[in-house]
Amino acid sequence: MPKREIRPEEWNENVFKAVGKDWLLITAGDEKGMNAMTASWGMFGVLWGEKVAEVFIRPSRFTKKFVDENEYFSLQILPESHRADHKIFGSLSGRDLDKTKETGLTPVYDEKAPYYAEARLAVILKKLYAEPFKGECFTDPAPDEACYPDKDYHTLYVGKIEKILIDD
Repeated sequence: MPKREIRPEEWNENVFKAVGKDWLLITAGDEKGMNAMTASWGMFGVLWGEKVAEVFIRPSRFTKKFVDENEYFSLQILPESHRADHKIFGSLSGRDLDKTKETGLTPVYDEKAPYYAEARLAVILKKLYAEPFKGECFTDPAPDEACYPDKDYHTLYVGKIEKILIDD
């Protein structure tokens, strides 16, 4: 489906629903190799005078390698008709199978980061910052205990929003 570019200020969607309920796909790589994963944690806002998105990736996720190795990554929201694809992107590893082939989604490589043609929203981001969470930095132990019993802390990635593409 053709997409049109909008400015970040024109994206008028409830981010709590978009991230927490609709879920994101974090995608990075190129034609030679890419991977995507489902994410239900993330943020959009303003930091360092830039419009940014923040996502979090555990060290065990195969997608982390692609985000680490590339200057750009994308976030996408799939339409409800592709909800089942999130189970593949969220529970299976790209080390073991080609998730793009498994889902039948169509990768688009005409931007600085790949995204899927079927996505109703694609955000292209330039990576600005990456840092692993540290257990000693929690001021309240509850999230550490609940989310990190194995101490496999996420890495925080901050990306500058370069482009937002939506379905026409």
